Amino acid sequence: MSFAPLNPRPMLQDLVSRTVLVRLKWGEVEYKGTLVSVDSYMNLQLSGTEEYIADKPTGSLGQVLIRCNNVLWVRGADDGKDTDAAMTG
Repeated sequence: MSFAPLNPRPMLQDLVSRTVLVRLKWGEVEYKGTLVSVDSYMNLQLSGTEEYIADKPTGSLGQVLIRCNNVLWVRGADDGKDTDAAMTG
């Protein structure tokens, strides 16, 4: 079986001007907002950002810049589908 690496930059560019969810590596912190821009280091700028800790809203933050090394994952929030794999056993 071979592994083909995938460049995430085109996916992030496609999400610009859309609502996204960003999960941080630390704790259970997520941010939901409109992705304004992504730079060459994959730092993220969000507007209209809301913070969630353990799936509970903690407040509105407005403009946010998230440094790339803090991001665990990013996904479009308006996809309307849950793509997580179910664990069965």
